[in-house]
Amino acid sequence: MAVANDKLRRIGQHGVVTLPTEIDVTNTDEIRQALLSASHDVAVLIIDMSGTTFCDSAGVHAIIAAYREAAAAGTELRLVATAVLRILTLTGVDQLIPIYPTLEAALAART
Repeated sequence: MAVANDKLRRIGQHGVVTLPTEIDVTNTDEIRQALLSASHDVAVLIIDMSGTTFCDSAGVHAIIAAYREAAAAGTELRLVATAVLRILTLTGVDQLIPIYPTLEAALAART
């Protein structure tokens, strides 16, 4: 399964990477690479998981790796998630990266 939009999509001054419906060990490497490369191209990167209904620990690790890379590059990271919000809060991802209920909310947020 491939990343839904494997290249960075720009909305205004924000970059958006849309993740697939399911994230697991079979597609995590591709997701990690897409997120890591995108984190160098914009000041604010939004990881859109609004259509993601399953994310295992490999997916969580990919998001944390993207956070670390973004922080090193000076890129602000934001997440959009609803169905996988529980795993992100249980693992503490919400303590590292702000999570929004919609892409519109993430785009409108002030730094």
